[in-house]
Amino acid sequence: MTDDFVFDAATIDELCINTVRTLSIDAVQKARSGHPGAPMGMAAAAYVLWTRVMKHCPSKPDWLDRDRFVLSAGHASMLLYSLLYLTGYDLTLEDIKHFRQWGGKTPGHPEFGQTPGVETTTGPLGQGFANAVGMAMAERHLAAVFNRPDFDMVDHFTYVLCGDGDLMEGVASEAASLAGHLGLGRLICLYDDNDISIEGSTDITFTEDVALRFRSYNWQVVHVSDGNDTEAIGRALADAKANTDQPTLIILKTFIAYGSPNLQGKADAHGAPLGDDEVSLTKECLKFPGDRFFCVPTQAMEHFRNTARIGDEAEARWNERFRKYAKAHPDLADRWVNAVTGFLPRDLEEMFPRFTQEEGPIATRSASGTVLNAVCGAVPTLLGGSADLAPSNKTYLNGFFEFQKDRYEGRNIRFGVREHAMGAILNGMYLHHGIRPYGGTFLVFADYMRPSIRLAALMKLGVIYVFTHDSIAVGEDGPTHQPVEHLASLRAIPGLTVIRPADANETADAWRKALNTSDGPVALILSRQKLPVIEPSGDGRGLSQGAYVLSDPPSEPQIILIATGSEVHAALEAQRLLAEKGIAARVVSMPSWELFEKTSKSYQDQVLPPSMRKRLAVEAGHPMGWCRWVGDEGAVIGIERFGASAPGGVLMEKFGFTAENIVREAESLLRKA
Repeated sequence: MTDDFVFDAATIDELCINTVRTLSIDAVQKARSGHPGAPMGMAAAAYVLWTRVMKHCPSKPDWLDRDRFVLSAGHASMLLYSLLYLTGYDLTLEDIKHFRQWGGKTPGHPEFGQTPGVETTTGPLGQGFANAVGMAMAERHLAAVFNRPDFDMVDHFTYVLCGDGDLMEGVASEAASLAGHLGLGRLICLYDDNDISIEGSTDITFTEDVALRFRSYNWQVVHVSDGNDTEAIGRALADAKANTDQPTLIILKTFIAYGSPNLQGKADAHGAPLGDDEVSLTKECLKFPGDRFFCVPTQAMEHFRNTARIGDEAEARWNERFRKYAKAHPDLADRWVNAVTGFLPRDLEEMFPRFTQEEGPIATRSASGTVLNAVCGAVPTLLGGSADLAPSNKTYLNGFFEFQKDRYEGRNIRFGVREHAMGAILNGMYLHHGIRPYGGTFLVFADYMRPSIRLAALMKLGVIYVFTHDSIAVGEDGPTHQPVEHLASLRAIPGLTVIRPADANETADAWRKALNTSDGPVALILSRQKLPVIEPSGDGRGLSQGAYVLSDPPSEPQIILIATGSEVHAALEAQRLLAEKGIAARVVSMPSWELFEKTSKSYQDQVLPPSMRKRLAVEAGHPMGWCRWVGDEGAVIGIERFGASAPGGVLMEKFGFTAENIVREAESLLRKA
């Protein structure tokens, strides 16, 4: 829908930029909530980027060689929605009018999968910045693997728009440091330097020299003194693209709520509508009719929609180039298709190792490393590493290069001690397509990356986390390194699958499940200490179902012992000791609540029959949530305090995670009416 009203604009650029501004303020005003200030201040830079510089195809928003645009300052969502609508993505003016409303395509902050053209979910500041680093890393890796002379099949840039708040967050600093180290020259950040945050002027908290900080990170820094100078913005972007050895930060001096006569440059315009009167005054200042809403000048729409034509032509040229590439390099073309579709080879199942008791006890973290190295050759998209803990997490892919500057084909990423950046970078890599990323650290440090894990679950990304040193059995390092509440905390995240295997074979099954899960992240919770390999009875293993009967007594069970991880072994020994006392106990291994929840009611009743109400759960973590599985006649052996510094075996004994204590608790439970 366009408006043929005669607009008094000096240039087509001015008309288009002010169209973005007025659409943004009208949508916020109609919703009676939102953030009008940043879209008004950054409209000029975004317009230049989207219409003159960025390679994108509105008719095919998932085109693989498009430039990526990340709005890290997600509160400025109306800036993005206005651009998507005006340039021809599958978004209507009615969608714009439905901003922040139930069931709409224009939520308050951009959400991946909700709006065509939105590359990632943003809003928690700094996350988008780090996602963009991950996207740029994925682009460099895929280019190194697939590009050949005369065939640059992977040839795009990653752009991110951030504000002061993004750069105050630690995750952005972590990610920027790594990006500079890696020399990600195709990463370009436009920094909205408007000197305003929610509480007022940024100088109350943020007086550092941002340019100097980023230069120290090995970034190129370019200044634009007037954020409305379209020619200067264009030159800055050209300079950024020309430097392929360093990422670039373009510092744009802007005014929040530009064009508002009473609110320009003021914090009041950050997170609230301008108000009816101020909206009218602002439109008049921007040479738009003050009493008309959602005006889209015909001339502006035609100019914006030319972007779609240019995008279609670019995408068509790429398709033709890929057809020639497939003829010249058929094996690479097949690998490319497999990579971007997430295809797993049919013979992958044969590559998973099986462990035997004769091999002796093995820590599940070590089993994980064995499995990872056994399958990585067949899954070339597996790319990842650890937050400076690869020797402990067992996340290193033997025989493959490190991912470093000028060695982007490498598959081992050294994230450094940057857990939060690692989590957000993994999200960006997965969102890019063509990469199956994983990252490792100690379970206790999952706290450092929790916001990124939450967003991975929100976006349903198939990221894999390798969390080792899973309990107080860590031992002498003490309570700072001993997770207690972490299993309960991770299980509370909707959409995250948590798997705590009991032995090496359950670990192999856990990796199998993780690699075959594409609708959400998976966290593998692994032991530091060695654990015996279990020989299952009955129907064998059922990790894919989340819980299964590991061992049944000869007679009808009087009690069910439910355990995860290393505690399964104590439960099996307790079963033996109870049998000597004439008590029949069933042992259920429950490595994943989330997987068990997805099974049928009949299967759940088969594993945990409703008639068997005496149930004892055993897990070296906080017992929160276990009541669901043990019921009102059950009990839990858990831990509700921090650990201590002592050998792991001593701690497990002191805190009651022994077969003898399980027997005592089981007998006590059975004595209760």
